[in-house]
Amino acid sequence: MPNHSRRDFLKYSATAGAAATLGANVPAEAQAAAPAMVIARWTGAPVPETEVQAMAVKLTTQAIAELGGMGRFVKKGDTVWVKPNIGWDRKPEFAANTNPDVVATLVKLCYDAGAKKVKVGDLTCSPAKDTYANSGIAAAATAAGAEMVFIDNARFREMALAGKRLDKWQVYPDIVESDLVINVPVAKHHTISKVTLCMKNYMGVVGGRRDAWHQDMPNCLSDITAFMKPKLCVLDAIRILTANGPTGGNLADVKRMDTVAAGTDIVALDAFGAELFGHKPADIAFLVEADKRGLGKMDYRSLTPKELTIA
Repeated sequence: MPNHSRRDFLKYSATAGAAATLGANVPAEAQAAAPAMVIARWTGAPVPETEVQAMAVKLTTQAIAELGGMGRFVKKGDTVWVKPNIGWDRKPEFAANTNPDVVATLVKLCYDAGAKKVKVGDLTCSPAKDTYANSGIAAAATAAGAEMVFIDNARFREMALAGKRLDKWQVYPDIVESDLVINVPVAKHHTISKVTLCMKNYMGVVGGRRDAWHQDMPNCLSDITAFMKPKLCVLDAIRILTANGPTGGNLADVKRMDTVAAGTDIVALDAFGAELFGHKPADIAFLVEADKRGLGKMDYRSLTPKELTIA
C-alpha cells in the first residue's frame, strides 16, 4: 500500500484476517434476525491519521457482522463486484474517494464468506491509472486478493432501465452480471445534488453522457437505483468531504466522522449520510423521489437501525 511500510502491511493483514473471520462466522438464525441498517461509530480516544487504517478495518468488520455477516449476502462460488468511488486523482486523506481500508476489508470478508472472485472497479473521472493508484484502493484491494478492473469504455452495453427518465442507457455488463454488487461510496458534498452517497455512486456503473443526468438528478438516480436492485451498501464516513465536492483537494474541507454505516436499504443509508452534512433528508431531491417510488425509507429511524459504539 502506498506510504505503508512492510511492517504496517503485515499488521494490517493480520488485523483484517481476524476481522474477516469475525464478520463471516455468523449463525444462520442471527442472519435471519439481522437489522436492515447498522451504524458503527468510533467512540474511543481520538485516532491519529497514522492509525486510521486499523480503525477502518474494525468499524467495517463490526458493521457487517452486526448486519448478519457477509454470509448473509455472499454464497460459496459467487463473483462479487465491490464498487467504491475511485473517481478522482486524490490521496485518501482528501476524502474524494472511498477509504481504501474499508474496500479491502469488504474484499476479505467476501472471500472468507466463500466468494470465488472479488472484482473492484469504477468508471473514473480523472485518468483511471492515476486514481486507482493515488486513492490507495488498488494497492489495498489487490493485497486483499481482489482483481482491480479498469473499465473499458468499449464494453458498455445499452440496457433497458425502463425508468421514469431513462428508458435505456449504457451500463457496464460485468458489474450487473456479478452475483453481488457491494456499493461502497465515500460521503461527500456535491455542488449539484448537495451530497453524493450510495445512490449517486451508481453513476460509476454507467457510460454515455453522464453529465446529462445533472438535468434531472432525482429521476436519473432513482432510475439507476431501481435497475441495480441494491442488496448491500456500505457508506464510508470515516472522512467526509464537506465542501467543494465532488473533487475536493483542500484538507480544510475534510472532516473526520470515524463512522461506517451498512445496510440493505439504500435510501435509508443516504438519508443518514445527508444528516452528517447537516441536511434534512427531505431537502435532498433524489431522496424524496426514491422514497416516493418505494426504493427505500427516507425515515431511516423507522427501521430501528442498530447503532454501535466502538473503541
